[in-house]
Amino acid sequence: MQFEYKITRHASDEFNELVYVCSSNGQCSIERVPGDQVERIQGILNQQGLEGWELVQVSFGKDGVIIFWKRKVGGISEVEVG
Repeated sequence: MQFEYKITRHASDEFNELVYVCSSNGQCSIERVPGDQVERIQGILNQQGLEGWELVQVSFGKDGVIIFWKRKVGGISEVEVG
């Protein structure tokens, strides 16, 4: 099976009430996520999912969010090999 990958960036101003805190060593965590911001994140996930992308990882930083995606691409399937 073969995959292709995509990375999307989302500036912090897209999440005007999403609160995440980053420590001096770069560790970040979500502290408070209002309902409308959950819907914003859900919208991003659903849109990419409709295009066949699967979420791999989300990284939060002081300037925004980076999301890593993957999806299957053409190639030899297990059925064709077997």
